[in-house]
Amino acid sequence: MIDSPAALADLLAEAHAARAVALDTEFVWERTFYPALGLVQVGLPGGRVELIDPLAVDLAPLGALLADDAVVKVLHDATQDLQILARATGARPVNVFDTQRAAGLVGYSATSSLQDLVDAVAGVRLDKGETRSNWIARPLSASQQRYAEDDVRYLIQVYDALAESAEARGRTPWVAEEMARYASDALYTAPDVSDAVERVKARDLTRLNARQRAVLRSLASWREVEAQALDRTRRMVLPDEALVDLARRAPASEDDLRRTPLTERQIARFGAGIVAAVAEGTAAPAEERERRGRPGPEEERDAARVLVAQALVAGRCAREGVDPAFVAPKAALRDAVAAGPDAVRDLLPGWRGTFLGDDLAALLRGDLAVRLDPADGWPAGA
Repeated sequence: MIDSPAALADLLAEAHAARAVALDTEFVWERTFYPALGLVQVGLPGGRVELIDPLAVDLAPLGALLADDAVVKVLHDATQDLQILARATGARPVNVFDTQRAAGLVGYSATSSLQDLVDAVAGVRLDKGETRSNWIARPLSASQQRYAEDDVRYLIQVYDALAESAEARGRTPWVAEEMARYASDALYTAPDVSDAVERVKARDLTRLNARQRAVLRSLASWREVEAQALDRTRRMVLPDEALVDLARRAPASEDDLRRTPLTERQIARFGAGIVAAVAEGTAAPAEERERRGRPGPEEERDAARVLVAQALVAGRCAREGVDPAFVAPKAALRDAVAAGPDAVRDLLPGWRGTFLGDDLAALLRGDLAVRLDPADGWPAGA
């Protein structure tokens, strides 16, 4: 276990000299807004693994490795781990290879588990018995350490196999395009708090009227800011049910709050913020629900076009070994059908457009005889 600055410096010197390093994190996320980091795993070529104890050593020097463009950082299902590491080190990761995302381009599912990929590539079945361990408690057990080590022990081997397969299929540029998403500022920027209302789930939510929904949006944004500042879960600030109740009652003062189920402690701590949020929501435009009747003939035609487009995607992807959901999920196909064939390339940019865009556009124009290839599963002469 790396638990001193000197040991971390030695490991990082070796990692900077490597062509690729595998990274993973273990954390606890029960009582905090941000994941509480308990362990960082580093895998080096040849299968060597080191565990870094973030409770004992400052992780800032690890940031230089994350930012080293000469070293590939290999992770599986990388987004959350990268966000945690960026927050812990203050550095923006570059040259990232996500084995899960790459897998979707070379014949595996884009949601493949690490366990399945390691089994397929290395013939090893990982033990996932410590998934819900307390990674903050010390000392870590031998079983915990083995579990953590295995999460990176085979990652570079998986990376090599996926990269080789992508090269053989002529898809290395596709993989590079997908990995570029990990350099996006949006990935490391806190989401807009105005969208926090989308996380509110409560039984009485659908009973709110338009004005009450506007108040709920304001309350949810207030809670998001408060939870971030306190580094506590949203529920520890106020549970969803309490937010909905407050939106319904719209208390205008702390005296009004005393006629709600809130405790005196909650009122003392959050009362001023709640009243201000309610006032802001009350003054905001009311949020009307979208009212939908029965679908008309045009909507029914569009729904049928989406089904045909899904069939085209499924057949092409089955032939080429690409995960269909990775290429064009149903929502993207609905957008394409609604926008028309001339907009397909805008909606499916980059490799997706190369792979499918022209044929999807032709399909939407009705050019079925030319574009439906029997090799994709369509009957001859369709």
